[in-house]
Amino acid sequence: MKINQMKCSRSLLMFLVAMGSLTGLSAQVGIMKMDTVSSKDTLHHISRGWVLYSDFSAIGDGKIDDLGAIVATHAFANRHGLTVKADKGAVYYIGGKNITAEVQTNTDFGDASFIIDDTDVENRNRAVFSINSTQKPLPLHNISLLRKEQGKIDVSLPVSCIVTVTDANIKRYIRYGPNQNSGSSQTDIFIVDKEGNVDKNTPIIWDFDQITEINYLPIDETVLTISGGLFTTVANRAESKYTYYSRGMNIRRSNVVIDGLEHHVTGEGETGAPYGGFININNCANVIVRNTILTGHKTYQTIGSADVPVSMGSYDVSVNRALNVTFENCSQTNDIHDRTYWGIIGSNYCKNLLYDNCTFSRFDAHMGVANATIRNSTLGHQGINAIGSGVFILENSTIHSRNLINLRSDYGSTWEGEFIIRDCIFVPTGLGSGNVTLIGGANSGQHDFGYTCYMPERITIENLRIKDANHPEKYIGAAIFADFNGQMKDDNYVEKFPYIITKEIILRKIKTDSGKPVRISDNVYMFRNVQTPTE
Repeated sequence: MKINQMKCSRSLLMFLVAMGSLTGLSAQVGIMKMDTVSSKDTLHHISRGWVLYSDFSAIGDGKIDDLGAIVATHAFANRHGLTVKADKGAVYYIGGKNITAEVQTNTDFGDASFIIDDTDVENRNRAVFSINSTQKPLPLHNISLLRKEQGKIDVSLPVSCIVTVTDANIKRYIRYGPNQNSGSSQTDIFIVDKEGNVDKNTPIIWDFDQITEINYLPIDETVLTISGGLFTTVANRAESKYTYYSRGMNIRRSNVVIDGLEHHVTGEGETGAPYGGFININNCANVIVRNTILTGHKTYQTIGSADVPVSMGSYDVSVNRALNVTFENCSQTNDIHDRTYWGIIGSNYCKNLLYDNCTFSRFDAHMGVANATIRNSTLGHQGINAIGSGVFILENSTIHSRNLINLRSDYGSTWEGEFIIRDCIFVPTGLGSGNVTLIGGANSGQHDFGYTCYMPERITIENLRIKDANHPEKYIGAAIFADFNGQMKDDNYVEKFPYIITKEIILRKIKTDSGKPVRISDNVYMFRNVQTPTE
């Protein structure tokens, strides 16, 4: 429907506000953008089954701010269960208004472009799009404790749900190093069915002797699809400090597919605040991001909490408190080996993360992931950084980094579970130093991270090629483990917080281009009891 044919009633907008489809400033802008819509035109939209942004006064010339019209379009679509379509070839300019388009129906951005201007914003934390569930979280009653790996909770629920639980009396992930902190409240997220059976793929990972908050959120049963769209963020030019910008697309609904989206970044200058993710996935399950192209952000420096200079993490994707999240056939616009750009993704409190056929600069799990898989992928200069539990599978992939897998030392280099590595190629970027390690990390045993720290109990490495041909003369071969504690050279060293060492490494078909065999570690004493059967 053409703009000059648009006749939308103010009473309809007020009705949407009353129904909760528009709230706050989003409601005000929606009302302002919509004139009068006749009943005839409303019926036309409904019978057609979809609406265009131009139906609600979007111009699409790349100059006039269209965010208000976009907000109004989605509000109307949400109310009537209609698909939203971008106008073919349109260029939508999105300025710094403190409003969000709430998306609850399928959306096809097609070949349209969206320019998100972050140079002058009213609220740097306000997403442009938020893909929301129609369900609301509700408190769970009569549950006073939970146990690690508990198989069932005593509840009866309407459908399968996500359960989130917190004990604010216990602190975990007490970070060490330049960005040190006092930790975060113990938290967990898992799926239960109607009878309260815990999904075995999202196990409870902590004991909860006290519960300060516990809620459930029904899982949306239908799949919502967001497709297409070329998005360009005009980067902020703020002071370089930890004032994160998150003006992108939030996913707050389960069973969502993002397909064919492309995100670019332009205008990065001498200073800039970091980004918390153009795609931000939070408090949901079963999300697939496929055929999507993303962009790494320029790395800026600031002073960390330990009063020393630090590089600030800046992400195009953030995944927090999310379950069963897959990235499939995804890549990034900039060189995955360019160290001037930060790694593409960061995550916390997740379970079952998967990269499949992705080319990214990094995989990262900050405050823990339970089960992760990387397959058919290529990772760049920041490689694989993780702590967590369960099974980490790395297969049929090429890793260009200092370590094949790095266990993050700022969180204790902990993985309570197993590593399975097979059919991979490792291209060590630290070869020039003569120091090549497969499993990196550090733990002095002197810092309380809020939990017992483990190395993987078993590590299986099968059919691995290490490209270490162009090595310096002093090179003596790749080590399986880094020197995790350079002070632990004999039994006189006492750990205040013992670090539980790997029990067994199984090696099959390890090939080095240098011809030098792999060895256990520069710290032979620390790993003296590790069993290393080879084939």
